[in-house]
Amino acid sequence: MATYCSKPASIGKPIQEVYERISNIGAYQQKLDSLPSEVREKIGDVRFEDDAIVITAAPVGEIRFAVKERVSPSKVTLAAEQSPVPLNLTVNLEPEGDSFTKATSVIDVEIPAMLKPMIGGKMQEAADKFGELISTFFA
Repeated sequence: MATYCSKPASIGKPIQEVYERISNIGAYQQKLDSLPSEVREKIGDVRFEDDAIVITAAPVGEIRFAVKERVSPSKVTLAAEQSPVPLNLTVNLEPEGDSFTKATSVIDVEIPAMLKPMIGGKMQEAADKFGELISTFFA
């Protein structure tokens, strides 16, 4: 299993508030729809459902990440349902004092060692983009 972590994002909200917003996935579609087009283009083709995030990625196509685990207030894990390889996406939250939260997205993917050099960059990019997406929703 290979692991790819985003850069930590500092969010100016208490951890419980951040957890509640992150674990309520369906509410993000409205927020996404209201973003300026240049920000949406940067994020890519993403759709939010009640308990899932759907990402369209070439050449794989549509990948649906459904909620697998919620641990209040520190973690939300999603598992890929239509991925050619087992893949989990986790958002880890840590308090930074009373009014700030550090959020890090982690992708765990089961890929053969010989494919890591070809796929690793794309997986790291995906983890970083998801981290940016989280920051965007709290800006």
